[in-house]
Amino acid sequence: MAESVDSSDSADVDAASANGRDPKSHSTVRNVALVVLDTARSTSTGPETTPALNRLADDGTVFDSAFATAPWTLPSHASMFTGTYPSEHGTHGGHTYLDDELRTLPESFADSGYETIGVSNNTWITEEFGFDRGFDDLRKGWQYIQSDADMGAVVRGEDLREKLQATRNRLFDGNPLVNAANILYSEALQPAGDDGSDRSTTWIADWLDGRDDRPFFLFCNFIEPHVEYDPPREYAERFLPDGASVDEALAVRQDPRAYDCEDYHLSERDFDLLRGLYRAELAYVDEQLGRLREALEDAGEWEDTLLVVCGDHGEHIGEHGFFGHQYNLYDTLINVPLVCHGGPFTDGGRREDLVQLLDLPATLLETAGIDDPELRAQWSSRSFHPASDDDPRDAVFAEYVAPQPSIDRLEARFGEIPDRVYDYDRRLRAVRTKESKYVRGDDGYDRLHDVETDPLERDDIAAREPERVRAMQRRLEERFDPLAEAGDSGEVEMREGTKERLADLGYL
Repeated sequence: MAESVDSSDSADVDAASANGRDPKSHSTVRNVALVVLDTARSTSTGPETTPALNRLADDGTVFDSAFATAPWTLPSHASMFTGTYPSEHGTHGGHTYLDDELRTLPESFADSGYETIGVSNNTWITEEFGFDRGFDDLRKGWQYIQSDADMGAVVRGEDLREKLQATRNRLFDGNPLVNAANILYSEALQPAGDDGSDRSTTWIADWLDGRDDRPFFLFCNFIEPHVEYDPPREYAERFLPDGASVDEALAVRQDPRAYDCEDYHLSERDFDLLRGLYRAELAYVDEQLGRLREALEDAGEWEDTLLVVCGDHGEHIGEHGFFGHQYNLYDTLINVPLVCHGGPFTDGGRREDLVQLLDLPATLLETAGIDDPELRAQWSSRSFHPASDDDPRDAVFAEYVAPQPSIDRLEARFGEIPDRVYDYDRRLRAVRTKESKYVRGDDGYDRLHDVETDPLERDDIAAREPERVRAMQRRLEERFDPLAEAGDSGEVEMREGTKERLADLGYL
């Protein structure tokens, strides 16, 4: 059970003093809002693409060396919610459910008397996969009518065959008319150029205007930067290469798994067009972030709120020969934007220290003055609160446990697939310091980069630096069980009903 510090200044001072921290550190932050810009990579944010985020950074604290624990949504969010690495929480492409026995950040806030609201526009972050625990309400942005019957499997379908199969499996789960309306909305009627962020921001503003006086924890995932990139035309026009038209850019096929399986080819011109669309999506979702800030200001909650904005993972748009965010752990996929504003993070400037998204639970709870022994007992989280007693990180870690979609699903879709795709059916782990980055696979694959001289990770120096490789291998072994044993230690047991449901959806 979490213990909450009273929101009054005197109680905050007493609690902070007892913990040996700056007494002012909790005196103004009453609420916490965590906003995830899905698929936002750090190198693509800045004054041109994300001016609202840039303004927030100018007024708050920006972390230039923030890293996800995984290169895609499900395991990355699980780490953010539990403060654990993928091999600890066991949620990944081979097991897509967050274990009921794990304590979550929303549960901690709920048990401390907070109103807990979630707004998800990514179909992985729902009760279907265990992410509803602790939320008073977890809304689904792809639903026109909010319903317990989740048609997210239709949205996640890789092609028409999978979408039709998911529709057949789930249409009569609950009210078929409501389900049909939600499928029709998500697949055909949702406004062009928006994947739910406009409706989500409007709903949040209305909620803020009419809510009670309890402190709140708000989680929101905006998914626009995710494939398919389909920004409003006025945004696309700003970011496309000279001489390119919006129609030309939107005509480029956007199917990462088909590209991986050599079902079609993308030229460098195609990738330039796609990068323009991606940056336009970031600009559009940044506008929604600005609206969210205005909503907090209009509701009189801005000065009392810690607002944290981050990406959950990055994106490849031609870099290293990849499209999307699977199969590897390059910084393009795991170096994410992270900006905090409110309380001790206001006017904090730029920080270069290494931090991880799994550090959010420790940081948010410390800033809110909440102690949760149960959550603390499970986590690998370290607070980056400016007055924290936690040791700073001298290395960050990431894991890729299993491909999503699985190799079996790729074979079912494409038939024969290239030999190199079979090579991606492996576990990967990475350790990164300020100077070096080392990636190791359970098949013997490894790479070493000097990230000071080779920040784009193009020159693999593993063969030339064996001592450095051994030193980085020791870092991995100190953090995790050996890769050969990880299949056993990283699994969590699912209930039979959960297995059946996931099998019905095509994920097992």
